[in-house]
Amino acid sequence: MQRRLVYALLLSAILLLWGAGCNNNKGKAEEVMRVPVEVASVQKSRVVQSLNFNGDVEAEFEVKVFSKIPDRIEKYYVDEGDLVRQGAPIARIFAATIEQGVRQAEAGLSAARAQEANVAVEYERAQRLFKENAMSKQQYDLVVTQYEAAKAALEQAQAGLLTARSTLADATITAPISGIIGKRYYEAGDMANPAMPVATVVQMERVKISIDATENDLGKIRLGQDAEIQVRSFEHESFSGKISKISPVLDPLTRMATVEVLVNNPERRLKPGMFARVRIVTGVIENTIAVPRYATVEKSAIEMIDGEEKVVTHYLVFVVQGDKAVQRQLQVSYVDHLQLAVTGGLTIGDQLVTVGQGSLRDGTPVKIISKGEASL
Repeated sequence: MQRRLVYALLLSAILLLWGAGCNNNKGKAEEVMRVPVEVASVQKSRVVQSLNFNGDVEAEFEVKVFSKIPDRIEKYYVDEGDLVRQGAPIARIFAATIEQGVRQAEAGLSAARAQEANVAVEYERAQRLFKENAMSKQQYDLVVTQYEAAKAALEQAQAGLLTARSTLADATITAPISGIIGKRYYEAGDMANPAMPVATVVQMERVKISIDATENDLGKIRLGQDAEIQVRSFEHESFSGKISKISPVLDPLTRMATVEVLVNNPERRLKPGMFARVRIVTGVIENTIAVPRYATVEKSAIEMIDGEEKVVTHYLVFVVQGDKAVQRQLQVSYVDHLQLAVTGGLTIGDQLVTVGQGSLRDGTPVKIISKGEASL
């Protein structure tokens, strides 16, 4: 009897220990199956509506300077980055032949003046003789013709000298505007080609950024609207600009219109050719639920709307209720690349899953790992 009692007690103890171990393992398994997530409490806030574009920085004014004379570049007076004033010399073209042409034109003008002076004296004498009937009409007309020809030859010589001097002046290439030498296309000794610029002069106190706006965007853009510009060279800094020009027509191929943003650049930190991101604020939605876009799961589908097939994007989120994730579909009034303005699908105080939603399904057990929930 005693042995049976001992055996019974030992068996009961073993069964109790085994059962406790199973329950403990079951609890651990359930704990392991819970998906860790981070949450944030849904609150009302404001959503800034904006449009985002990419473009290239350009100088407000950029003038290409050409040589009118296809000859060797004798000398450059400036280098890239130099400041120049309007009319200042940029380069000199080899002009020995042109100078010789000017001297020939000057000699031709002197000869024409002498000839005109001689014929003028003869013309005055002919006038007196003709009045006194001492010269025939035929002889007088001949002198008048010679005088008119001498005057025309003088005018032609004067015009020739002006042309030669103008060509000589073209040998010195000057700046058409005040600014900075943006680029030199030749070196001294190169042969200038009238089809290729010698240099460019840019004004960079203000720069412009040209962007392409769609038909939908044009309805939200107006002249004078503020714009925020960011460039890679200054990643943590923004520059302020304003919309200065909106194209009155759209490109028939792309259905886009060019919009120009003007930015003050007194320190010349923004350089032509930089890649720029432009953000134009178009409005503000106050007192609404804002959801960060990274917290959503997006699903697109083709649906029939007004008799047409259109691609529609649905935005889904997960909220934690108890120890499970519950899927919600959002009703959205505005979306950009950062956030959504929500009009339905969430209520104030919901625990929105912000991290880990990609591993969830409706009803998935979850474990909140965040400490101290941040408000949206």
